[in-house]
Amino acid sequence: MYCKGRREREAYIVVKIDLITGFLGSGKTTFIRKYVKYLVDKGYNVGILENDYGAVNVDMMLLQDLMGPNCHAEMVAGGCGEDCHKRRFKTKLIAMGMSGYDRVIVEPSGIFDVDEFFDVLRDDPLDRWYEIGNVFTVVNAKLENQLSDQAEFLLASETANAGRVILSRSQEAAEEEKRETVEHLNRAIAAYGCSRKLEPSEILDHPWDEFTEEDFQKILNSGYRTESYRKPEFDEKQGFQSFYYMNLKMTEAEVKTAVQAALEDEKCGSVFRIKGFMHTGEQQWIELNATKNETVIHPIREGQEVLIVIGERLEEEALAAYFGYPAE
Repeated sequence: MYCKGRREREAYIVVKIDLITGFLGSGKTTFIRKYVKYLVDKGYNVGILENDYGAVNVDMMLLQDLMGPNCHAEMVAGGCGEDCHKRRFKTKLIAMGMSGYDRVIVEPSGIFDVDEFFDVLRDDPLDRWYEIGNVFTVVNAKLENQLSDQAEFLLASETANAGRVILSRSQEAAEEEKRETVEHLNRAIAAYGCSRKLEPSEILDHPWDEFTEEDFQKILNSGYRTESYRKPEFDEKQGFQSFYYMNLKMTEAEVKTAVQAALEDEKCGSVFRIKGFMHTGEQQWIELNATKNETVIHPIREGQEVLIVIGERLEEEALAAYFGYPAE
């Protein structure tokens, strides 16, 4: 096999691959933007793989301004079941392995099972084409204290395998809040039978706008862990859900009010995050990203008219009062 990347070997190129995990709304995509820009500025040829279970990937749209001669993005479409999704993930990695990248960055859904990443990379030919570089977990420095059992497990599994934990919004958190977040992570890991305990050197809590060359070098050389832990069985009714609302005709003020109300309305279920794009008239597009802690709205050049509600035990009828009925 011939690849046109800059590190040619006799038969094939070994491509470094990084996994960036993080719970819903933690800031993975924002971190990826900073990390990939650093890599591209250093001369790397970077491929980004958005690996999502949803049918519409909003985060991929947020990376479009990074695209250029040394950065391309691909997507694994979801909605077909776990085994089918894993096959699609492997097929996409095979194609990217032949595309001449120096580094591939995988951003999965915030409800991703980390084991899928390691399992797929053990398969032939990926075990010969790829070398795992880093596994990061992005965690909100003001992590909620009360999470569901399934959310606690996902947090634990992502953290247990991370070479480094990147705290987001650290500039907004007091030292006590950051300390409580790290304690929460260690409790979650221990609760599922993992003996790992995070060391201070494995946590980066600098404000992202102040990252130095030294910070980026630490990030680039974070590595990863393969820890053992107990994996519980969850009832399908306990699983995470996503509802997609297309072509909503609402003003910016109306959508902000509806989103905040839905996040707080217990009748809607446990809503973790609402994100998407809307066209508000006068050729104006906005990007919305909301959690119970904050709602952020930015003007953007273009988007796709979709709003995605993510959570547990979502109640379609109650959400319909705010957004109508989801797309089939």
